Amino acid sequence: MKQFGMIFIFCGLLMMSLPGAQAEVKNPDTFVLATYGTVRTLDPAVCYDSACSQRIWNMYETLVFFDGSKTDAFIPVLATEVPTIENGGISADGKTYTFRIRKGVKFHDGGELTPDDVAYSFKRSMIVDPDGGPMWMLMEALTGNVSTRDRDGKMIDGMFEAIDKAVRVNGDRVIFHLPRPYPPLMGILAYSASSILDREWAISRGCWDGKVENAAKYNNPPPGHEPLQKIENGTGPFRMKLWEPSKQFVFERFEGYWGPKPALKTAIIKYVKEWSTRKLMLQHGDADRVTVDIPYVPEVESMKGLKLYKVPQLSVSFALFCQQLDPTGNPNIGSGKLDGKGIPLDFFSDINVRKAFLHAFDRETYKKDVFNDLVIMPTSPNIRGLPYHEDVPVYPFDLKKSKAFMRKAWKGKVWEKGFKMVIAYNTGNEMRESAALMLAENIGSLNPKFKIEVRNVEWKDYLVQYRSYMYPIFITGWVADYADPHNFLYTFMHSQGAYGRFIAYRNEEVDNLCEAGIATVDSAKRAQIYQKLQRLWYEEAIGIPLYQQINVRAYRDYVHGYVPNAMLPDSWEDLKGLIKR
Repeated sequence: MKQFGMIFIFCGLLMMSLPGAQAEVKNPDTFVLATYGTVRTLDPAVCYDSACSQRIWNMYETLVFFDGSKTDAFIPVLATEVPTIENGGISADGKTYTFRIRKGVKFHDGGELTPDDVAYSFKRSMIVDPDGGPMWMLMEALTGNVSTRDRDGKMIDGMFEAIDKAVRVNGDRVIFHLPRPYPPLMGILAYSASSILDREWAISRGCWDGKVENAAKYNNPPPGHEPLQKIENGTGPFRMKLWEPSKQFVFERFEGYWGPKPALKTAIIKYVKEWSTRKLMLQHGDADRVTVDIPYVPEVESMKGLKLYKVPQLSVSFALFCQQLDPTGNPNIGSGKLDGKGIPLDFFSDINVRKAFLHAFDRETYKKDVFNDLVIMPTSPNIRGLPYHEDVPVYPFDLKKSKAFMRKAWKGKVWEKGFKMVIAYNTGNEMRESAALMLAENIGSLNPKFKIEVRNVEWKDYLVQYRSYMYPIFITGWVADYADPHNFLYTFMHSQGAYGRFIAYRNEEVDNLCEAGIATVDSAKRAQIYQKLQRLWYEEAIGIPLYQQINVRAYRDYVHGYVPNAMLPDSWEDLKGLIKR
């Protein structure tokens, strides 16, 4: 089935600098981006957030990538052509994909790209298969399973052999064998998790040794202990020169790049969490682009010498309720009991608690005060721009209803005893901070015994902690891996989804529907399945839909070459395409 998402390609240039206002170009071969996202890992098999994906996409390459602004069309990168049924690259039954691998491509450390490198990269990534990582996509497409482990963390018999058989080399070609047609495969192959490694280099650095019988030893490394966490060796146009965590990341041009030589020699991503500092850097030309959260859009709109782009995103942010917390060293749950000094580990397993929080979120005020109405307010994870989207009901802001649900929660004990807990968000994201503060204030207004603290956490630590079941409510977002509802509904709702798993949500009907939705190419059947899942999101009160962002990207007006794409997040920057003049 053809992927969708083209509805969002109305993003464009909003404002040019005034004639004669263009500032002198500082350091024309260096690009500086100031942002607040920190990086946890450079391992493509482990990275599953937009900050590290930006780094990886510029240093590594994939077989294919998005064609300009299109979300449903691709261009060849390390493959020489995009396979189709017409050119024989895709079999008539949709279960075999063949890629001819480009010759004359060098890795940063000097090795030459071969088809064996490509096959090894995909096998190694699926063998690594970290908890909460991106490999479920490739696993599902190429093996029919979403993990190498079962729900109890035990290895599934035969999975490593299935991985080995799914990817084969034949001369200068790499062949993927799928157990069934998988419509979003090409989009997955464009994702950073599908980056290609140098086989010999990776093995020498402690990665999988290439032997299936040893695969289990390399499966699910502890966070921070993956061998490629702090090093890279891609084929991309830039290589890593320096990485100072929570300070800056410096790229340098790879002079041996196989493609057109980038205009930039150096790119620097600076960690600057305060908006006031980012704003001054942009004004003075000390940064060529800065992250601009929506509340600050009016400030950049009044600045001269900028180009602004409005880019609707196939992305969404939610406040998620964790229904089974881990008490081990957990500072976010107080006493861990329903005694007025904390919350029990399964506090949010009571739907009355969840509905009370949903009714305490003022969507209209949030939309106006935080986003100046420059936002799309979602109703479920199947956001606008995806197939089979529909606006399902939402819980209206109503503190009387919120109070009524709190009175019923835990058979009246919540209202009687009160509680104490933490809502967390990632440092620097003021849009998420505003949502957290709104919930804390509104829930606190219901009963003086309700105590909620709002806490910010550095992104690299936040990722680890929500995946360790440490936060009663955590606020996070999802950027499309590929433009299909499965990528969103499975992620948020399935018990093994990237978020469904870490909110400890399990519903057999939901799991079955998620699995059925991707198992069929019949559009009418898929529509019925995804419409049902969207309604269940509301009925089950799984989380609070916050915003589908329209990013505003602010560049100095001498920066050229940015190509908007709804699939690529605000942190994305295609450094090889940028020119300063």
